[in-house]
Amino acid sequence: MTQVNLAIIGGGLVGASLALALQETARQRGWRIALIEPFAPGNAYQPSYDARSTALSYGSRLIYERLDLWQAIAQRAEPILQIHVSDRGRFGATRLQAIEEGVPALGYVVENAWIGHCLWQALDPDVVQWHCPAEVSAMRQIEAGYRLQLNDGSSLDCQLAVLADGGRSGLREQLGIAVSQTPYGQSAIIANVSPLEAHRGQAFERFTDDGPMAMLPLDGNRCALVWTRTGADAERLMNLSERAFLDELQQAFGYRLGALRQVGTRHLYPLALVEAQEQVRPNLVVLGNAAHSLHPIAGQGYNLSLRDTQALAEVLSDSQAALGDYAMLQRYLQRQQLDQQLTVGFSDRVTRLFSTAQPLLAAGRNLGLLGLDLLPPAKRWFARQAMGMGTRSL
Repeated sequence: MTQVNLAIIGGGLVGASLALALQETARQRGWRIALIEPFAPGNAYQPSYDARSTALSYGSRLIYERLDLWQAIAQRAEPILQIHVSDRGRFGATRLQAIEEGVPALGYVVENAWIGHCLWQALDPDVVQWHCPAEVSAMRQIEAGYRLQLNDGSSLDCQLAVLADGGRSGLREQLGIAVSQTPYGQSAIIANVSPLEAHRGQAFERFTDDGPMAMLPLDGNRCALVWTRTGADAERLMNLSERAFLDELQQAFGYRLGALRQVGTRHLYPLALVEAQEQVRPNLVVLGNAAHSLHPIAGQGYNLSLRDTQALAEVLSDSQAALGDYAMLQRYLQRQQLDQQLTVGFSDRVTRLFSTAQPLLAAGRNLGLLGLDLLPPAKRWFARQAMGMGTRSL
């Protein structure tokens, strides 16, 4: 029977970030951390036109700076210098600019594989022990923590188990942790697109009566597309030829980046707001998409999860209580509760407001975009939300 202090179930970006955030404390206290991941991480980074990417907020950059990881991530991070927010067919528009906020960039778009590569390279195998490829097939509470049964027949005991195994966490369901789920009636088409003109670090949020879309700057003058449509229409767009798809995308997005020349592999994801009804139990934390899955258009999901991760690491490092102490874990949740409520609420309201075709609401959002340029305090609040700084000071 293997015994560890902390078992992180899921070695993706959230789980690996938690391991890194706790690495120094673990080294000082003699903790053993197990990182359990079903997919073997590649030893070498392989660039790909179709690589999935994440928009890291400026606040997330600050977290990775504290973890001494930003210098590595920045090598392939495309800065967002300006966000152009507009409403199709109406005059309302606003521009958020990094220079006006006094920051080098409002955020950064980075390929997930590169972030993962940087994280995995930074983990010390003497402190963080990989169990990979491996999955937890079952887990049950024991007197001082949890016993995890792995699919290779082995098992390990831990004082604290962290579920970071994604929005469709089977273990969350197995443990009887209920979720609230609010379908948006939309699906997101995710793909990389190459425009004719240089994007110059511009990100575009464009709102239409059929649903919002975002075009985010990537290296190599590519753009990461997030296009939300109703389920049936999204399926239709997925089945179009590349040329026909680009024609419809061009019509919806316009010519702010000139002609759209190439689109890569398209991926389709049904969208819903999913929140776990419990995020902590004695000896257990639910983290990342397993705790809350947000609509991707506002770009808040991973950044919120990273702030949760940093807060959890700080609470565990600052406390002298047993690693799975329930009162300590509740302190973590109380600390993050306001941030979670504000971020989930902001993301949900923006999604609903900018997905409606109702004339009065559409007119209201148009006036709201005009008003942001006329009311600097409101514009700064909106920018701080976009930068992941809504409840924190710069």
